[in-house]
Amino acid sequence: MNKKTLTRILLALAAVTTVATLIAYFVLQGEKPWMAFYVACCGGVLVFNFLISLLLVNKNFKK
Repeated sequence: MNKKTLTRILLALAAVTTVATLIAYFVLQGEKPWMAFYVACCGGVLVFNFLISLLLVNKNFKK
């Protein structure tokens, strides 16, 4: 795989995770606010990890 492909995959994963987190948060917010907060935190951690991976991929391909 090249840099462009990995970048697109990681950006797509981050975008899908962000959208899924927002949808799950707003669906769960009314019934179980503690679970909505938990889902938002987990989704945020996943997105952060994808973005860190993107940074590392870009740094690794500069060599």
